[in-house]
Amino acid sequence: MTGQPTGFVPDPQLFPFQSRWFDASAGRVHYLDEGDGAPILLLHGNPTWSFLYRHLIPQLRDRFRCLAVDYPGFGLSQRPAGYGYTPAEHTLVVGELVDQLNLDDMIVMGHDWGGPIGLSLAAARAGRVRGLVLGNTWFWPPDARLRAFSTVMSSPPMRWAILHRNLFVERIIPFGVTRRLTDAEMVHYRAVQPTPEARVGVAEFPRQITAAAAWLAQLREAVARNLAGKPALIVWPMRDVGFPARRMLPRVRAAFRDVEVVQLPEARHYFLEDASGPVAAAIRARFG
Repeated sequence: MTGQPTGFVPDPQLFPFQSRWFDASAGRVHYLDEGDGAPILLLHGNPTWSFLYRHLIPQLRDRFRCLAVDYPGFGLSQRPAGYGYTPAEHTLVVGELVDQLNLDDMIVMGHDWGGPIGLSLAAARAGRVRGLVLGNTWFWPPDARLRAFSTVMSSPPMRWAILHRNLFVERIIPFGVTRRLTDAEMVHYRAVQPTPEARVGVAEFPRQITAAAAWLAQLREAVARNLAGKPALIVWPMRDVGFPARRMLPRVRAAFRDVEVVQLPEARHYFLEDASGPVAAAIRARFG
């Protein structure tokens, strides 16, 4: 299929959706557009892609128009030459799709890096945003803990392991899911980034935690200025050691005046692999 970096075609039994394509300024971008109703924009983190939302979409598309996007360098989207894989660039690309589709009255959902990317594009289009769904994420400059993670994970040995041993997929995804992913599911995370060249975006995200500190500082202010009054739903996996609820959930919650929190007691970082049912129920109750 045109635009896919590897020729990989997802198994329709695991990924029963029609792939769509958008010619963004940075290259060819893959996305899903399923269902009718108020649009809900579903934004992934690292190193995942729209495949992460495969369990959630069927539970929402009778009430919502579900749009899940693969950033350049992720999933089935192109790996464009000259692209920096920064959150600002990803925000620009997803914003181009939002504007091309003329989305309005939309709900923006973000997990991991999808939080700051989604909040950034939402803050710039606040009049077109109905509400927010935030998973385990953040939207402020890194504290000492995040800086340490960024420094370690972007060090030459770790960058080599990410690029040449596919560390994020082979180790971090399984560690971040409570259940054991099937071999077929793991194939879908591996096959979209089969070479070091295909993993550059994955390797860049850890560095951007510190490199994008100024961008994150601007985002923190934009959220306070433009989004604090929007209805917000926070869904938080309580077994995520990377985004510990005790440290991070109160800060996310405090940013919004009209907020509901759903705790996912047994879920880890990639909570949509473990707890899509409670998340879908919470979204339907809050916005459906």
